[in-house]
Amino acid sequence: MRTIKTLLATGLAGALLLGAQAARAADPVTIRIAWTVPVFNWPSILLEKQDLARHLGKTYKLEPTRFAGTPQMITAMATGELEIGNLAYSSFALAIQNAGMSDLRVIADEFQDGVDGYYSDEFMVRADSPIKTVEDLKGKVIVTNASGSAIDIAMRAMLRKHKIDDNKDVTFVEAPFPTMKAMLLDKKIDLLPGVLPFSVDPELRKSSRDLFLQKEAVGTTQMIIWAVRGEFLQKHRAAMLDFLEDALRIVHFYVDPTNQAAVAEIAGRVAKQPAERFAGWLFTHKDYYRDHNLVPNLDALQANMDLQRQLGFLNDKIEVAKYADLSLVKEAAQRLK
Repeated sequence: MRTIKTLLATGLAGALLLGAQAARAADPVTIRIAWTVPVFNWPSILLEKQDLARHLGKTYKLEPTRFAGTPQMITAMATGELEIGNLAYSSFALAIQNAGMSDLRVIADEFQDGVDGYYSDEFMVRADSPIKTVEDLKGKVIVTNASGSAIDIAMRAMLRKHKIDDNKDVTFVEAPFPTMKAMLLDKKIDLLPGVLPFSVDPELRKSSRDLFLQKEAVGTTQMIIWAVRGEFLQKHRAAMLDFLEDALRIVHFYVDPTNQAAVAEIAGRVAKQPAERFAGWLFTHKDYYRDHNLVPNLDALQANMDLQRQLGFLNDKIEVAKYADLSLVKEAAQRLK
């Protein structure tokens, strides 16, 4: 009898253990995804259309988290506090080379600059400025958001194309994007990078003019990508696939021209600005190019990496193909067909 009771007890304990493990396995996977600029980074508005996220709360939980910049994202990914980084191509390269994150993988596109027919960042001077050519920038003051950023690299590349030493012939100062307009109009700087949404500011457009575009400096730029650590990707592939399927469904809503009024309303609410400020251009050809299936341009990304090295921001060549896994986003797109 003791043997039977022991077996029954053991069996019951085993069943309970298996049940607990199954329950844990069924718990939704938490996916923390970074963003910096409201509306212009997809993660900031994904949950605004969570009614389209069929797997949300079932196989995964989504926690969009705002960061001041990509350096903080790299730190959070290194310490396991962030699953998906919303990284500029420049910070992605530094995460691999400087932070030693060799298992980092590009999984999706955020947006690209310089694609024909779409917006390209404008580098602007005051409307009454005597600066007419890039050569006229010699001896002038240029503002950048951060040394080595994607925008910063484009400016330095343009200067070197025109035989201007970006370390000696001009002065660079750093400032947040929202403060740059006042610095230009107060004549504290001579050139600023006009990036969306700041470049559509009516006062800035009235008081400034373009000197050059980013695509004229560096061609197509894979500006922002989604990146994940390899271990997390392998361990939670099914949940990540479900998330990307939902993300694609939501992205398709935002880029559908018939939803423009609803999109402007959402953008205004999230950015705490009038909805009309986004009407007629957000997620259209007047905006940056955003692949509707979230597929990044790896050729452009490789060219961007190579340029970083040429400008001295990277020590070694990075082979982009080794750090990309587009299988999930492509499979997710197939699910929607």
